Amino acid sequence: MVYIAKWKVTLILAICVLGLLFAAPNFLDREVAESLPPWGPSKQVSLGLDLQGGSHLLLEVKYQEVVRERLESLVNSARSVLRGAQIKYGNLGVNGNGIGVTIRDDEDVSRASEVLEDLDKDTILAVDGNGHITLTLSKEALQIRRLAVIDQSIEIVRRRVDETGVREPTIQRQGVDRILVQLPGIDDPERIKQLLGRTAKMTFHMVNTKVPFQDVQARRLPPGSMAVPHASELGPDGRPIMIAVEKRVSVGGDSLVDSQSNFDSRSNEPVVSFRFDAAGARKFSDVTRANVGKPFAIVLDGKVITAPVIREPILGGSGQISGNFSVQETHDLSILLRAGALPAPLVILEERTVGPGLGADSIAAGKIACVVGMIAVIVFMVICYGRFGVMADIALLFNVVLIVAALSLVQATLTLPGIAGIVLTIGMAVDANVLIFERIREELRAGRTPISAVDAGYSRAMMTIIDANVTTLIAAILLYSFGSGPVRGFAVTLGFGIASSMFTAIMVTRLMVVGWLRRTRPETLTI
Repeated sequence: MVYIAKWKVTLILAICVLGLLFAAPNFLDREVAESLPPWGPSKQVSLGLDLQGGSHLLLEVKYQEVVRERLESLVNSARSVLRGAQIKYGNLGVNGNGIGVTIRDDEDVSRASEVLEDLDKDTILAVDGNGHITLTLSKEALQIRRLAVIDQSIEIVRRRVDETGVREPTIQRQGVDRILVQLPGIDDPERIKQLLGRTAKMTFHMVNTKVPFQDVQARRLPPGSMAVPHASELGPDGRPIMIAVEKRVSVGGDSLVDSQSNFDSRSNEPVVSFRFDAAGARKFSDVTRANVGKPFAIVLDGKVITAPVIREPILGGSGQISGNFSVQETHDLSILLRAGALPAPLVILEERTVGPGLGADSIAAGKIACVVGMIAVIVFMVICYGRFGVMADIALLFNVVLIVAALSLVQATLTLPGIAGIVLTIGMAVDANVLIFERIREELRAGRTPISAVDAGYSRAMMTIIDANVTTLIAAILLYSFGSGPVRGFAVTLGFGIASSMFTAIMVTRLMVVGWLRRTRPETLTI
C-alpha cells in the first residue's frame, strides 16, 4: 500500500496537469481563447441554448410530399409502358398510397398486370372484376422511405446551419417526423427560418413555346407540360405570369457539386454560379447542344427563377443564375444549393427565442450553487476527517477541474441541467473517501497499525465503491441513450463526474495519503 509504481505516479500527475491545461481556457475571454495556438488547449465549454441564449425551432417534415412525387412518377411510368404495349386505358392517377388505372378491354387486363407489376418492386398489385388495376406502396416501403426522408432532412438542415457559421447548434430528431433545432447565440432567427423553410429543389426544364400565352395563363396545356409561375415577372392582373415547361426534368439539381455568390462580369449584377458533377455536366452539355435557340427554364421550389435562351452549347458543366437578386439573396441561394435540396418541405411548428439575460442568470445561479455546495462539502470533510479530509478536498477540486476539462475537450454542450449534474457530482464525489476513511477507522479500532489500517481500508472498500459508481454510471448512460435535450445534458455531466470522481477519490487521494505515510511514518493515526 505504501508503494505506488513510478509509472502510476507519473500517469496520475500527468492526468491532473492535463486537466488543468484543458480547463484553463475557460477562465479567459472567448476572443483570447480563440487566439491561442491551435495545437494547444484552446477550447472552451460550449454553452447550451438555456445558458447562452438563442433560438429554438421545432420543424415537421412533410414526408407525404415525397410519397406523392413518387406516385406521380409511377403514374408517368405506367402511362409510358401501357402506351408502349398498345393497351387502351383510362382513369390513370394517384389514389391514396398508390395509383389506379382502368383497362378498357377485358382481354388486355392480364397483359397490363404483367407490365405494371414490373414497374416498382415496392408496390402491391390488385385487380378487381371491372378491369381496374391498383398499385399500392407496401407499408414496409413507406416506413423505410419515411425514415430515409427524416435522416436526409436532418443532414441537409445541419449543412445549411453550418454554412451560416452558427457555433455548436443542436440538431436532432424528435418524435417520428420532427426535427429539433437549437441555435445558441442567435437572437434573430428570421434568416435561419428562411434558409430552413425553403426546399431548394432546383431543376432544369425546356420551355414549351408552342402553347399560346393565353392558354398557358389559363393552364390549358397538352400532356407532358405544366404551368409554373415566374418568380419575379407579373402579369397585368398583378399575378405571376405562368411559364409552360416540360414535365420531364432535363437536368436535376442533385447533380450540382458547387455554387457560389458572384457578380456578372458584364452587367455587374449579383448572380449565383453553379457547377455540375461529371454526369450532370455531360447531360447539361447534351441538352444545351440539342436545343440551341430555345428557352431553358431554371425552376427553384416550383417557381421559374429565369428562362434564358440557349445561345450556344454549354460544354463546361457550369453556368450562372441571374434574376434581380440582392447580394444577400445570392449568398443565401448559394448556401441552399451547396447544402442540397430537402427531400420534403419543412413546416415550423414551434419557435422560441431565449434571451442571453436568462442564460446569464442561470450561469450565475449555477456558479453560486457549485461554490456553496463545494464549501459545504469541504467544511464537512475537514471537520469529520481532519488531515485526511483536507486531502479529499484537494481531490475534489481536481475532480471539478477534470469535469470542466472533459467538457471542453469533447465539446459537449453544457446546459442548465448539466450544471445540476456537476452540483450533484460535487456532493457525491466524496462518497468514496467517506467509505474508505470509515473503513480505516474500523481497522484502527480493531488494533491494526496505521499502514495496515490504511491498506485494509482501501482494499476492502474498493468493491463497494465500484458497485455504487458503476450502477450510477449505468443510469447516466441510459439517460443519455433514451433521453433528449435537458436530460442528455444532465447525463453528460453526471457521467463525466462519476468517472473523474472515481479517479480523484481513489487514485489522487491515495497518492497523497501514501506520500504522507512514507514521509512521516506515524506510529498512531487519528482520523
